[in-house]
Amino acid sequence: MRPTSERPAELDELRETVLRTCRDFGHEYYVRSSVAGDNARELWRALGGVGALGAGISEEYGGAGAGVEALAVVAESIAEAGLPLMLVALSPAVCATMVDEFGTPEQKAEWLPGLADGSKVLGFAITEPDAGSNTHNIRMRARREGASWVLSGQKYYVSHVDNADALLTVARVDDELKVFIVPTDVPGLTKSPIEVEILSPERQYSVFYDDVRLDESAIVGPDAGMAVLYAGLNPERIVSAALLNGIARYALDIAVAYARERTVWSVPIGAHQAVSHPLARAETALAASRLLTASAARAFDRGEPGGVEAAMAKLTASDVAYNALDAAMQTLGGNGMSREYGLATLHGLVRLFRIAPVSSEMLLNHIAHKRLALPRSY
Repeated sequence: MRPTSERPAELDELRETVLRTCRDFGHEYYVRSSVAGDNARELWRALGGVGALGAGISEEYGGAGAGVEALAVVAESIAEAGLPLMLVALSPAVCATMVDEFGTPEQKAEWLPGLADGSKVLGFAITEPDAGSNTHNIRMRARREGASWVLSGQKYYVSHVDNADALLTVARVDDELKVFIVPTDVPGLTKSPIEVEILSPERQYSVFYDDVRLDESAIVGPDAGMAVLYAGLNPERIVSAALLNGIARYALDIAVAYARERTVWSVPIGAHQAVSHPLARAETALAASRLLTASAARAFDRGEPGGVEAAMAKLTASDVAYNALDAAMQTLGGNGMSREYGLATLHGLVRLFRIAPVSSEMLLNHIAHKRLALPRSY
């Protein structure tokens, strides 16, 4: 892609660096890591080594300070290479952004350099069994006892509990929601795996906080209110959208190569409109989705609220990736279901993204209320 006034050459160089790094691993590594359940740690360290994970982190803490747009380029590139790690939308997006914007100097010094080079991982715990991602219904409580905070409750569908050094945990303090850094080895914190039908190196857990005691310094942005939480949620949606765009690109590249080479009745199957039109439609939708994602990222980096743009980007990319993968699998016929071709292995993951983070229905609710000024339904 050519650099433009809106997309500097540095982002294209970043993309090529990430693609080169990821191609040393390939989708086969993603499958092996999924079977092993090892969280793709080798790949994560490699991405940290080339500076990809610190793209959005402040320069003074070892990052590039290039913003969410740069991190979105990283996410799209790793997925384009067949390595769509959801962690890229969590540790360097949600968590690093919260700490970078609202952390104390001590918190930043402790966490940001390691998040940038991949030596540390932060998970994000917000979802609860009876609340989903509805922050109004979060029940987990944090109470003060002397100079300590004590957390009690349960979180649900939390990834990387087995891999993270700490979890950024959302808990209620009186009538306000606060974010706490909770080490994964702290007494009183236990986890139970959730079996999900997707092929992924990343596992999901229920997490139980049984009077987990933390130092007073564990809270992030104690006086910033909900701004701490919102600082991380929009980057999560934007980077998730970029990851989905990369999956669509990966799937279409496989399908197009197959359609050019596979010959039936003396012509390549790509000559038939029944094959070419779904791929062309998916390619067009992907181009639009990428523009929307880039626009949302730039709005966030300019300091604009950008909640509607982030919601639109994630909503659109979820549909685009799902339809592109479906068209690609249909193009390959029976081979589309073969693990060898690396398409069906992503079907469960792509379907998951229409549910999380934040379901398509909730994104539509937000867009209807905030952009169209329709009555609130949630």
